[in-house]
Amino acid sequence: MVVCFQADRMVRLTWPLFQTLRGLFAVYKPPGVHWKRLRDTVETKLLKELNSLEQRVPRQQIRFLPSFTEGENGVETSLTVAQLPVLADHPRVLGVGNGNQQLVCLHNRHLTKEYTVQGSFGTATEDFSDTGRLIERTTYDHITLERLERIIAVIQGIHQRALLTYSGIDLKSQEAYELASRGLLRPMHKSPPIITAIRCVHLSPPKFTLAIQCLHETQQYLRKMVHEIGLELKSSAVCTHVRRTRDGIFTVEDALVRTRWDLQSIQAAIQDSRSKVNATLGEDSSGYSAILGEDMPTGVKGQERRSRRSGPRPVGD
Repeated sequence: MVVCFQADRMVRLTWPLFQTLRGLFAVYKPPGVHWKRLRDTVETKLLKELNSLEQRVPRQQIRFLPSFTEGENGVETSLTVAQLPVLADHPRVLGVGNGNQQLVCLHNRHLTKEYTVQGSFGTATEDFSDTGRLIERTTYDHITLERLERIIAVIQGIHQRALLTYSGIDLKSQEAYELASRGLLRPMHKSPPIITAIRCVHLSPPKFTLAIQCLHETQQYLRKMVHEIGLELKSSAVCTHVRRTRDGIFTVEDALVRTRWDLQSIQAAIQDSRSKVNATLGEDSSGYSAILGEDMPTGVKGQERRSRRSGPRPVGD
């Protein structure tokens, strides 16, 4: 699975090093590890390495510190001269850079993700996974590739119509055709999960594998879809494996494995992804602007402008 991070929390170091940590990078999430634990681990290792680098000597300042002593007339106050380091020069974690902004902008582009989903016919469970409590067993000898592909085509057709609806474009307009032909057609706001492409890449009953391209999905939604495919085929099915192979512009090849969660590898990953991030943000914005004839809002302010124009937005899964 590909997980995106923003690298903009850093120790106050030299400007060149600061520049190399402004941006986005992806890491590989091992199965069964929660994404928050993964984020904390990467962040801790990065900050530990940054803090171990040589720092400039903190400047000193003269301060007059109050001191209190017991005298004949009670408590007496006096001032003592002391030399103290300037705290602003000490290593600390800062929230600076444009990584956060870029991550928000990419999120607002509603880019698709790709998954490899594996399933097994013949059983049904409460949570649609192969580890859930078994509730049913069914036959699957009648399932063929032709029947499975027919069901998949129906699913894709339904979701394509939903994509047109949530894109906010007139279905019969030239704008809708041009956006679709350029691969820019996607919801303008948050929508329910939408499957933009789905195909069967392997079938050997009871096992099968699907390649799915989607947006606004959850893993539970993908598991439920496997279950529903089994029902449509007059059988049952459970999901045995879900693996994200692409998250927007980031693929598995871009993801850093655990042995590369270090400063040098993260710097290189941010540098490698910078051109792709900038190109994606620029191409999407210019594409919509040219076709729709208006500026496409980005970031938090853009979200506020869209909210004022279109009212409350539906919340998806």
